[in-house]
Order: sequence, then C-alpha cells, then structure tokens
Amino acid sequence: GKQWQVALLLMSKVQQQGLLLDVITYSAAISACEKGQQWQRALMLLSEMRCNILNADVIICNAAISACEKGSQWIHAVLLMEEMQRLGLLIDQ
Repeated sequence: GKQWQVALLLMSKVQQQGLLLDVITYSAAISACEKGQQWQRALMLLSEMRCNILNADVIICNAAISACEKGSQWIHAVLLMEEMQRLGLLIDQ
C-alpha cells in the first residue's frame, strides 16, 4: 500500500541528481499510485509527464483510469478515456 510513497521518493531523488525521468519511470510511479489508491497523485504524475513532453501510452492511461475508478472519481476516468480516444489510443475492455 505504501509503494507509491517509495516511487515518488525515488523519482525525487532521480531529479535531484539532475537526471531526466522517462516514460518507464512515470509508468511505474502511476501504477504504484493506482495500487495505493492515490488517484490525485496518479493524475498529477500524468500531467507532469505531459509537461515534460513525454507521451503517455495505453498502459499508463489505463493505470491512471484505474486509480480514478478506485477513488470513485468517475468524471476524471471518463475524461481520460475520452482523451485516449482523441489521441487514437486503444482502450482495454
């Protein structure tokens, strides 16, 4: 349940070293947030990822949608699904 905290701490340490975060790092952190029911942090990471001009893939978007679902944040989940469709990403059924 606390893996999301470890993931965010590791991301912070990587950035402090002056290194860039990549899609794999964001994916792991968003998945950890999803499992820890931290939907706000998952969406924050997704937004941060986009600001760093990294493209989210289906796996990352699905983890963020799942985090929203676990937090009963249906509006956010639907908005993410609509955005995925606009971007041409396939949605897992």
